[in-house]
Amino acid sequence: MQSRVISIVVISKDEQGLDQTLSDLTAQLDTVSEAGEVVVVDASDGRLDDIRKRHDDRVRWLAFQQPTGLRVTIPHQRNVGVREALGEVIVFTDSGCHPEPDWLGNLVRPLRTGEDMCSGLTLSVVGGSDIYDRGWRKAMATQYLPECATINLAFNRELYDAVGGFDESFSYGSDIDFSWRVIDAGYRIRSVPEAVVRHDWGTWQRQLRRSYIYGKARFRLYRKHRDRIRTVLQSDPVLVLYPIFLLGLPLTLVFPPYLGLLLIPAWRNRSNGPARVVVNHLAYGLGALVEMLQGSGKQFVDTLDYR
Repeated sequence: MQSRVISIVVISKDEQGLDQTLSDLTAQLDTVSEAGEVVVVDASDGRLDDIRKRHDDRVRWLAFQQPTGLRVTIPHQRNVGVREALGEVIVFTDSGCHPEPDWLGNLVRPLRTGEDMCSGLTLSVVGGSDIYDRGWRKAMATQYLPECATINLAFNRELYDAVGGFDESFSYGSDIDFSWRVIDAGYRIRSVPEAVVRHDWGTWQRQLRRSYIYGKARFRLYRKHRDRIRTVLQSDPVLVLYPIFLLGLPLTLVFPPYLGLLLIPAWRNRSNGPARVVVNHLAYGLGALVEMLQGSGKQFVDTLDYR
């Protein structure tokens, strides 16, 4: 098979961790037989120029201009990165990620033998919070995945073109939406647990904010992909059970033991930091609940406008 070009795309905004990530990624390109490039789509408005200059010889830097009226532009940056990339194989990872040895070769290897899209394993940095590690390992135990994020991802450009890229109406969650559309179009997502990147998930406050945002995004995903709602309790029980629990909190005024329901997930996660898992799930459920109420309000206003 003729060697193809690999384009590693990284989107960024004001992230100092990008510096080491770029050093790691350019080193990874030296370990594969294909020609390659690293493309940064940066929305920092020049604030990372010191990093850009340090990597100017091996990294192609695209200054991203944020569209007017948009606060979050993640899918816009991803689409710009793919459009400007030279490669037939597109690889995504995030600022602040640190690939382990042979990450890139392991990740793209299945694409050489006919797979459509590949997702690797993302673990916490050594000494960092490992709150997501157990879930990542469990998800990667199957050969093909039902969804994936862009933090550790490779796919053929033809696949991207076939499904229409990332949905720019999303703020967060556009990568999961992309992967769902990939599967709906008949493609498969190959699990590659030997392709490992390490990521620092940050402070517990940042993790809570992330959980809240992901809960909002997840509810919006199901609003778009309504055919998946019938299996949501099986595939995503946290999205259902925690908003219901939060709606029932007024019951504690007359039935204080209601809070004891949290002991069930705490026990189930007793080996993974039960308190932090439950608190993050509550933030996730709150995000989903807020998105549900906001969406209902918008639908009500739309109905009034129609009338």
